[in-house]
Amino acid sequence: MRELLKKHRELLRFAVVGGISFVITMSVNYGLKFTVLRTHPVTALIIGVLVATIFSYVANREWSFRTRGGRERTHEAALFFLFSGIALGLNALPQWFSRYVLDLQAPRLSPFGVEVADFVSGIIIGTLLGTVFRWWAFKKWVFPQEDGRVLRVVDDPDIQDRKAA
Repeated sequence: MRELLKKHRELLRFAVVGGISFVITMSVNYGLKFTVLRTHPVTALIIGVLVATIFSYVANREWSFRTRGGRERTHEAALFFLFSGIALGLNALPQWFSRYVLDLQAPRLSPFGVEVADFVSGIIIGTLLGTVFRWWAFKKWVFPQEDGRVLRVVDDPDIQDRKAA
């Protein structure tokens, strides 16, 4: 079991960052949706995902993919946010479809029915689509090279380079 966990360490870390990002998305989304953006649920979801994406960049770069690299930091960040923007669209698309194509909103549905439709379409299906796309895009384009980043050992008087563990 330990070897399996070690082999898939990046995926597990990516999942932890994703879980925390999910909590951030949910908190911001519902905080806005039940207060200032009552009539704009898709906008509330997009803002929630944007806030979580900023956290996600730092956490993925410094923890999930800390040994990967191959790009200058500005290029890496630009690609990260480009692909996160595409994932944001994938994340919002099911809720938009549910609300505006299938018309799963008031007065056709009760407030509880609207929340269930929004949760299933935006939070579950949307998050799943966005996450699968991000995993693929980050490994393929943003952090393409395994062992591509070198950490500096500051405590060593010679300041030797070594690969990140």
